[in-house]
Amino acid sequence: MRKWLFLIIFLLIVGGILYYVSFGSFSEGTRVGSLVKLSRRGYVFKTHEGQLMVGGMSDGTGTFNSTTWDFSVHDSNKQAIEALNLSQKTGQRVSLHYEEKFFQLPWNGDTKYFVVSVELIPLQNYQRPVVPVPAPQTTPADTGKAL
Repeated sequence: MRKWLFLIIFLLIVGGILYYVSFGSFSEGTRVGSLVKLSRRGYVFKTHEGQLMVGGMSDGTGTFNSTTWDFSVHDSNKQAIEALNLSQKTGQRVSLHYEEKFFQLPWNGDTKYFVVSVELIPLQNYQRPVVPVPAPQTTPADTGKAL
């Protein structure tokens, strides 16, 4: 009887650890950028996989660096998928709130990063100033001189 009790306790502990590792999150955060692609993938477990282009200026050199960030969205998160599709159609930048999982598991998608919510960043209407360009000064050609 005592063996069975230890076995049941051991199985409950292992099951709890597997549940936490599978559904728990390691960290969470927000990334902002432009959506590059969004596709529905998976043989058995379907998830939406996407890429976000995150850009910025590098320190010191003043060059523009762009990196892509891969993320996953559960099929059950319909609001996030609709917002991402709208962003792709309109070209709006997005702010993605995500959770980072402990491991990439086959039933959790292709990445460790799962988008929980999406915020569309409104397009900004920048008024570019009109700078007058002076007309070029023309000088009459001197045709009287011999070459």
